[in-house]
Amino acid sequence: MKVIVVASQKGGSGKTTIAGHLAVQAELSGCGPVGLIDVDPQGSLADWWNERAAPNPFFIQTAVPRLASDIRELAAHGMELLVIDTPPALTGSIADVIRVADLVVIPTRPSPHDLRSIGATMELVEHLGKPLIFVVNGAAARAKITGEAVSLLSQHGPLAPSIIHQRVDFAASMIDGRTVMELPGESRSAKEIAALWEYLHTRLSGARRPRRIPMIPARVAKAAQGNQIKVEGRA
Repeated sequence: MKVIVVASQKGGSGKTTIAGHLAVQAELSGCGPVGLIDVDPQGSLADWWNERAAPNPFFIQTAVPRLASDIRELAAHGMELLVIDTPPALTGSIADVIRVADLVVIPTRPSPHDLRSIGATMELVEHLGKPLIFVVNGAAARAKITGEAVSLLSQHGPLAPSIIHQRVDFAASMIDGRTVMELPGESRSAKEIAALWEYLHTRLSGARRPRRIPMIPARVAKAAQGNQIKVEGRA
């Protein structure tokens, strides 16, 4: 099982949108079962999932102190990928989340404030010895600052070649628990997400086990409260 952590100190960088879209695209690409974890107290990813009609990805309710042990259990029961959304803050708990990552995705909008804020996140990830990927998110078409952001980010670490542009279909799809890939017709946004996942999947590459549907242990319940790990799915 692989773990992607989406992290950024800057609020509004699009972490939740990226996390949800990556999880769905991974499922659509046959890389599931995929699980989502939301450790942001605002719970935006959880709210999106609760509006979702599709059965996948799974939503896992856990807490940072139990994260490492719960990940081991999920891996043992056949989960192939976890995508974890994080709050816009760098705290001790965020370090604990990054420690379980196989890859840290750092989305940033191409603006001076966003670009200035990546340093602290990058330093934490590198201090913990985890690989990172920058993703330019919310870019305006043909904007000069997008090219400047690409140039700057590429000097500090690997940059995903797929730039995610600002389009209304991202917000529209997230309202009712969908993604741009699940809207009718073809879209540039869906192609950008597909290209982003293909790149990240390559970076995560390794020998893959045959796909297995996770057998949820008896102590895992479809409930919203309590202290155990919980995996929520839909029939």
